[in-house]
Order: sequence, then C-alpha cells, then structure tokens
Amino acid sequence: MNFTTRFFHTFSLRLVLAIALSFAGLTAQADIQPGKEYELLTQPQPVETGKKIEILEIFSYGCIHCYHLDPDLNKWVKTLPKDVAFRRLPAIFNTSWTPLAKAFYTFETMGLTEKLHGDFFIAIHEQHMRFDDDDAVFDWVEKHGVNRKNFIAMYNSFSVQSEALRSKQLTKNYGITGVPTLIVDGKYRTSVSAAGGQAGLMSVLDQLIKKARQEHAGK
Repeated sequence: MNFTTRFFHTFSLRLVLAIALSFAGLTAQADIQPGKEYELLTQPQPVETGKKIEILEIFSYGCIHCYHLDPDLNKWVKTLPKDVAFRRLPAIFNTSWTPLAKAFYTFETMGLTEKLHGDFFIAIHEQHMRFDDDDAVFDWVEKHGVNRKNFIAMYNSFSVQSEALRSKQLTKNYGITGVPTLIVDGKYRTSVSAAGGQAGLMSVLDQLIKKARQEHAGK
C-alpha cells in the first residue's frame, strides 16, 4: 500500500469514526426518557412566565449542591433564547428553611439579587456562617451596605411572608424530595443526579426546552 493509498485509507477511517460519533451523540441526546433523565409531573403546575417556556430552579441557599451548581447554571441561563425565561423558587421543607427563603424574596423585591445572591451562598458555604434566625440575616445584609431598617421592613412585609408561605406549598406541589431540582414548563422535573452530572443537566434541560417548544407550537 503506497503513501497516497494509506493516507486516504486513514482519512476515510477517521471520517467514518467522526460521523459515527456524531450520530452517537445525536442518538444519546434523543434518548432522554421519562423515569430516567426526567420525570413528568403527575399534576403539572401553572407557570409564571406567560407564553415563554419556564425554567424553574427549586433551590436553597443552605444546599451545598445548589451552591456548586449556581455558577454553571448562571452561565447557561445567559445563553437561553428569547422564548425561555428562568426563575428561582426557594424550597421550604420545614420551618428552619424559612429565613433563607425570606432572604431570597427580600433580595428580589429590593433589587438586590445580583448584588447579594452569590455572596450569600459564599457566606454559608465558604465562610461557614449560620442564618438560623432573622437577626443573623439582618446583621449580614447591613455589613454588605444595605439599610438594615428598610431590609427588615421588607423582610417582615405581607408580600414576603406570603411568598414564603407559597414556597412551602409549592415545594409540596412539585413533589420534590431534594434540591436543586429543575422544572421545565411546569411539567418536566429533572436534577443533577438524574441527568448524570451538571454538564448532563444542561443537555437534558436543552432537550426539554425543545420538547416544550414543540408542544407550544402545537397549541
């Protein structure tokens, strides 16, 4: 076999292998199944994003897995198309989770999420601070340049109290047993473990978005 023949033989084998791997990747993406990479909610929940496809992260500031997921999830969210909207829901499994949920809603209401969301995670998981009571939250935000009196007023407001109560109910409605859990369009539930890792989660979410988009188009 001369050089030219060997070259084209090797090139052909590489081309066939590349094509095979490409199809294998496409097949793998098409293979997500309910009960494996995601679950279909028995009682779909209404979305809060209008006609847009909703991606809902159910999380807790106290969850180390949520903390680890947050940077990658934030990067992925920035790539979402215009017909998709992302939002968060702080889980409340018992009353000890309530201060963290109320802190989240107060951040949102006061326009402080971008400033404090990441730092609050860091305070808990890197600086090992505890926020088991309201005063601990108030002390922390004050040190981060937030008016303590204004924050307390919003934290104790009827709207934030109502959101916290609603979070507790929705935690049950979505049928979750742990966080972080991702809900696509109020009906598809997935997680890092179900998707086989954080990179797998983004792939599963992308495919569920396509699935939801097709359903929207069929309406």
